[in-house]
Amino acid sequence: MKKIALLSFLIGCLCFSCSMKNEKTLSNLSVRNFQTDVNDQLTNLYILKNKAGMEVCITNYGARVVSVMVPDRNGKMEDVVCGFSDIARYIEKKQNFGATIGRYIGRIINATFTLDSLTFHLAANTGKHCAHGGEPGFASRIWQAEKLDDNSLKLSYFSPDGENGFPGDLTVEVYFSVTDKNELDIRYEATTDKPTVLNLSNHSFFNLSGDFTTTVEDQLLMVNADAYTPYDSTKCVTGEILPVADTPFDFTTPHRIGERINEDCLQLNITKGYDHNWVLNTKGDETKPAARLVDEKSGRTLEVYTNEPGLQVYTANGLKGDLIGKNEVAYGKRCSVCLETQHFADSPNIPQFPSTVLRPGEKYYSHCVYRFGVLAGK
Repeated sequence: MKKIALLSFLIGCLCFSCSMKNEKTLSNLSVRNFQTDVNDQLTNLYILKNKAGMEVCITNYGARVVSVMVPDRNGKMEDVVCGFSDIARYIEKKQNFGATIGRYIGRIINATFTLDSLTFHLAANTGKHCAHGGEPGFASRIWQAEKLDDNSLKLSYFSPDGENGFPGDLTVEVYFSVTDKNELDIRYEATTDKPTVLNLSNHSFFNLSGDFTTTVEDQLLMVNADAYTPYDSTKCVTGEILPVADTPFDFTTPHRIGERINEDCLQLNITKGYDHNWVLNTKGDETKPAARLVDEKSGRTLEVYTNEPGLQVYTANGLKGDLIGKNEVAYGKRCSVCLETQHFADSPNIPQFPSTVLRPGEKYYSHCVYRFGVLAGK
């Protein structure tokens, strides 16, 4: 059966390659550079477009967003996410650029949790903790791809019972769509045959200026949240939910990302910038913006909508300039910002946090919309 499935996938990829042979990407990516064999599974690059000219490129290696081409106020198209120009670098560098993270984004402390009186021991990959689902996580897996139409892609992955210690045979589907509203719409669905925990998200790194040689510190950020979940000194969540008022974490009105990022306070010292989960006021209402990012120079804007209770804001504090991305740009500290819709870290061990339990007969559903626009006027 595995050989038949591989043959079917190979035929599908060959047909796709033929159809894409003469097509050019706005981001100057080569489809051919994303076609390889990893453990008898094939990788590829998929191009999604809308009628307005927005283009998103996605690879089935890690279900990753590779590029997002959107216009500035003058109509100039530029790529606004970090990524690499070929599949080899994604495999070699083990960075989360654009990846679908699972089974659990964030840390599960001590790599253990108890569910229905059973204790599960997970693969520890950050000291004694399990971060982003362990290694290899979903970001390093080959997903099965189905191009639905010019602007939609379905990626599927089967995670077997016990993978990295997580219980249950898990079937995951991620739907990427580029809408005519210049949105990147990401929908996650999953089912399990045993009680388990699940927390999926996309880990794209954004810089709305399109210039990754600069930082995002001058870009304006609003986060629709009155509270956040703090860390202890080891970057493990404490279980507290604290108000953002009168702290550098208050983005209820727009502030420049760099305005308070270097203040001498425990939370910022722990992470050397922002890398925290905000507790959204939206309470699952996808009609209300969870966050808004603005680059005044280019005029580009980004609004985030989600049914998730939290938003992780990460200001790429760990990038050091040693990763060479698209267009041979070295990605330096704070060259981008992640806006990850999610449940909270370590929720399986913290009863007061929203539950991440998924049971047989239930369907996991998570939705994130990245809506791009431009400021009015010149």
